[in-house]
Amino acid sequence: MKNYHEKHFPGESKEYREVRNKLLEAEIELRKKIEDVAELRRKLPFSGKLKEDYIFEEIDSKTGEIKKTELSGLFAPGKNTLAIYSYMYGLNTGKPCPMCTSIMDGINGMVFHITDRINFVMEARAHISKVMEWAKSRNWNKLRILSSEKNSYNTDYFAEDEKGSQLPMLNVFRKEPDGIYHVYGTELLYVTPEPGQDGRHVDMIWPLWNMFDFTPDGRGNNWYPKYSYD
Repeated sequence: MKNYHEKHFPGESKEYREVRNKLLEAEIELRKKIEDVAELRRKLPFSGKLKEDYIFEEIDSKTGEIKKTELSGLFAPGKNTLAIYSYMYGLNTGKPCPMCTSIMDGINGMVFHITDRINFVMEARAHISKVMEWAKSRNWNKLRILSSEKNSYNTDYFAEDEKGSQLPMLNVFRKEPDGIYHVYGTELLYVTPEPGQDGRHVDMIWPLWNMFDFTPDGRGNNWYPKYSYD
């Protein structure tokens, strides 16, 4: 087995280094594969023009009143890419999704890095006042949050099924001189996962599971995020 570098941890055994080198070889291949997949995403043709200029609701930061915002208005000057995360608020259950919540807990802390290059918003199919009340309780003070309660965005872009069940989709749009186009959606959500795995369609923006993957116990079989922990 090839040695990829000359580093050794204190007290490590020969067996450890041999097995670690095998793992390192796999990690190198994974790194290449991640970039290969990212390149395929970058080369995707546009899937189609935006079905309609959806009208969302949000809270005006100056007046505190509800205002209407068109999807076309979510593009800041000089930023032609828009990513929209569909947050599962639970139109049927009336409860926010704990897993979506853990994702947005992380995104809120680093979204200012994201929005230096692209536009990012979170939308939920629930009344904007309910969504913002929940956001305030989570201290989501950096996210731009919208309600899709009064439009068909969720059903059109795979964030809600025919039974009204919400789904955690991430969709990407691109603004071009002749209109706005849909570029990418996390369709892996709709593909049957391998045995013992969940969909993993948005894991790339969800550091929680990636952190566990570094540990001996991994992700485990029966642990999922909660709103809080004792």
